[in-house]
Amino acid sequence: MKAFITKNYSKTDKLELTEVPKPSIKVNQVLVEIHSASVNQLDSKLKSGEFKMMLPYKLPLILGHDVAGIVIEVGSKVKNLKIGDEVFSRVPDFQIGAFAEYIAIDEDFVAPKPKNISMEEAASIPLVGLTVWQAFIEKANLRKGQKVFIQAGSGGVGTFAIQLAKHLGAFVATTTSEKNIEFVKQLGADLVIDYKTQDFENILKDYDLVLNSQDQKTLEKSIRILKPGGKVISISGPPDVDFAKTIGLNFLFRTVMFLLSFKTKKLAKKQNVDYAFLFMQANGKQLTEISKLTESGIIKPTIDKIFPFEQTNDAMNYVESGRAKGKVVIKIK
Repeated sequence: MKAFITKNYSKTDKLELTEVPKPSIKVNQVLVEIHSASVNQLDSKLKSGEFKMMLPYKLPLILGHDVAGIVIEVGSKVKNLKIGDEVFSRVPDFQIGAFAEYIAIDEDFVAPKPKNISMEEAASIPLVGLTVWQAFIEKANLRKGQKVFIQAGSGGVGTFAIQLAKHLGAFVATTTSEKNIEFVKQLGADLVIDYKTQDFENILKDYDLVLNSQDQKTLEKSIRILKPGGKVISISGPPDVDFAKTIGLNFLFRTVMFLLSFKTKKLAKKQNVDYAFLFMQANGKQLTEISKLTESGIIKPTIDKIFPFEQTNDAMNYVESGRAKGKVVIKIK
């Protein structure tokens, strides 16, 4: 099969289109013919080597975490999927490889594709959808009437987060550029801040929850807008000890995580709020719930650009530019 691979950790080297063996499946796996995949910042960070200590992949590596396609083969112990099923998935760490024509995925990480959307739209959902689901529902238990601040509302995570927060009954504040203000309002944002001309710290106060996706300075300002007992969940770091325990890192790495997050944890404690780092975990059951919300029209995928498979490097460059409004998708079939 054709696949894009990276042979080295590099910010500048391009992915290489090459022929590799089609995956063989285990008894609990399905083989999916990939129709579409989406590009995430995580792919760029893996390629550059930013996560090579925490996620030590063997090279060469096929990148790509989000996939939508059709099941063409099932393992002998697969119970809930059959040949011909349209599915989507955020494949688990160390089993990634969506920038290819086929992929083998454990049944537990696969969900039925929402019937009312295209393959391209389906591929745009899994990673961002699960990230927001785990932040808002698992970690924060976001409830009706609470106030949530979502950074970068026009980005891939932000567009999904605004919609889910509104479904849960929250008041939503977000940041974006002036040209995207109406766009995020249409998604459901109640209060929109132009990050180029306004400082959210001077506008927001007594918030219950912040979803942080930006730099350390923005994170520290976010902590200060929370009310006592509030929570900031960060998907951009710094990683903390709880994260290190969750993914099974040893004592040395736990110590490193403690030191990385010490300043942030100290500030959060001073403000009487909670800080947590979230590194999303693949989960087929949660993705099935997200599929239901999508089929009901509560969640609508937001795609900026669709690139043909041959232009995967262009898709990566576009995501890395930070200009995308919503998700960037690769059409493979």
